[in-house]
Amino acid sequence: MKGIPDLFEFTDGSPVKTEEDWRKRRLEMLELLSRHEYGFTPEKQGETTYKLISTDTKCASGHGVLDRLEITFPTQKGDFTFPVNYFHPTGNKKHLTFILINFRPDPYDMYFPAEEIIDNGFGIAQFYYEDITADANDFTSGIAPMFERRNDGTDWGKIGMWAFAASRVADILLSFPETERLAVIGHSRLGKTALWCGAQDERIDFVFSNDSGCSGAAYERIKHGGSETIARITEVFPYWFCENYKKFAQYPDTRPFDQHMLLALSAPRFLGVGSADLDDWADQYSEQLSCVFAGDAWTKIYNKPGFVGPTEAAKIGDAFSSGSVHYHLRDGIHFLGRADWNAYMAFVKSKKFS
Repeated sequence: MKGIPDLFEFTDGSPVKTEEDWRKRRLEMLELLSRHEYGFTPEKQGETTYKLISTDTKCASGHGVLDRLEITFPTQKGDFTFPVNYFHPTGNKKHLTFILINFRPDPYDMYFPAEEIIDNGFGIAQFYYEDITADANDFTSGIAPMFERRNDGTDWGKIGMWAFAASRVADILLSFPETERLAVIGHSRLGKTALWCGAQDERIDFVFSNDSGCSGAAYERIKHGGSETIARITEVFPYWFCENYKKFAQYPDTRPFDQHMLLALSAPRFLGVGSADLDDWADQYSEQLSCVFAGDAWTKIYNKPGFVGPTEAAKIGDAFSSGSVHYHLRDGIHFLGRADWNAYMAFVKSKKFS
């Protein structure tokens, strides 16, 4: 479609043709998104460690184990520690673990069906996003004051901080012998966070964004009725992003990027996007179109199927999973529910990891 920022053109106008070119283009797109939307993520300062606080060996009808962990990582101004609830199947069998960036601290929570996840052979490591930093225009809480700021418009916002914490969970999970693969998942603002985490952290095999909408999975140059805008999101939630993002509030089409670039940064790994039919605010069709546009990264660079599905709007109940990019549209409201989890788990099971 006309006006789509080209995944396969360097900022100097030269073409991206090879996998080596793509690796360089990938760095350009990360720089664009860091400078103009999410802010630059500070360098990791040292080794991430953990402490096992307690273990419940009889959770999920006795099919799983719940380990309560405390994860610690160094910052520029000292160590920072936060809790993680790690559910995993009994028997220490190798499995994929979902890293869930969650809205609530409860180990058993409405946003994830722990027993079903375990019974499908997966683990889930869940942490509460406000244990990292407050979801507010306050940069004195959690890790926010523990890194020096640039004060040039490119300092990371809260989405970047939550994404950084998810990667520190990955540090620990990858040290466990039962960890075979990793996925990161989030809903709404935390779906944006999952995408940004997966874009930066190539150790993560599956990146799942649920109802992430504006400044997440939704392609912003094509808007539909009732959807959130950059002007609105930067007015109400400016602290999720870097200061520079506000410059595009009234002129979103002047951005040298769009959200399909964020999705394409997961290539050649696996990507999943979910929408709900009553969630017009997240702009379901634009989320689907981002999958369509991003899918070319898999197809043209890696010779893998990207998004295999239509360009016309999905119907309720549609799930397109045969490529490396999954998209589904379920009935219902803005929520991360059982239908979403079942779609994402089925997508994981369908892949052979070649």
